[in-house]
Amino acid sequence: MIDEEDIRCFERDGVVVLRDRFEARWIDHLASGFERNLACPGPYATSYTPEGNPGGYLDDLMNWSRIPEYRSFVLDSPAARIAGLLTRSSHCRILLENMLIKLPGTREASPWHQDQPYYCVEGDKLCSVWLPLDPISRDVCVEFIAGSHRWDKLFTPVKFGDLSPYSYPSGTFDPPPDIDAGISRHRVLAWDMAPGDCLVFHMRTVHRAPATGTLGTVRRAFSTRWLGDDAVYVERPGVTFPELSPPRPRVGSPMDHPYFPVVWRRDRAAPGQSGAGSVESAAPR
Repeated sequence: MIDEEDIRCFERDGVVVLRDRFEARWIDHLASGFERNLACPGPYATSYTPEGNPGGYLDDLMNWSRIPEYRSFVLDSPAARIAGLLTRSSHCRILLENMLIKLPGTREASPWHQDQPYYCVEGDKLCSVWLPLDPISRDVCVEFIAGSHRWDKLFTPVKFGDLSPYSYPSGTFDPPPDIDAGISRHRVLAWDMAPGDCLVFHMRTVHRAPATGTLGTVRRAFSTRWLGDDAVYVERPGVTFPELSPPRPRVGSPMDHPYFPVVWRRDRAAPGQSGAGSVESAAPR
């Protein structure tokens, strides 16, 4: 499923594209989950498209414990194993998931950002597995700045709605990067993708999702966030996801909490299996 060249690419660029890693049944399964999710949105469901604008940019997150199709994907699909092998981890926990939809003609793009500053976790063996449910061309694929995970910086999180930075005390993070001003200095990576392909990227890799104004079809994607061996709990002086109710892990300690079950262990997963049998706890329903 994962070879040494895949791992080296992930470590060098902070992102790797993997072809045909998810069977069609997983795509169909998630599509059913999206319909269930849209019919019953969670508390974090958001639309980033102003009223009157064409298209629609929607997302929702932290629903995998209540939506059966998401739960099955998290626990039984190859995603956890892919994340564990690429991060050279002995085990992998789920952090959270989110569904993303862009309707044809959507003008709104997400800002350049890193995932890690939004979350209650620190470490290096952290990644996201981004899976499109629809064919997409390179011009509407998520774009990544190659090698940016090695800049030794954490940038202030930015709100996707009005693109303003979240409020944190001075010095908490580095200022949001103005990537567009110096885009020619960077190697920007994006790909044509088909359902079954996936992107895996480090949580510190700078990336954005462009507008889909030129796209005549919907662009759906499902992203799962994974924690490898060195992930530890952190509390930030501002908005952080997920917001855990007490008792929380001790700051600086492993993410040993019912909300973040171990989904895969290297010593328990046979080739071609996700390791789902090693789940030690389940997120609260």
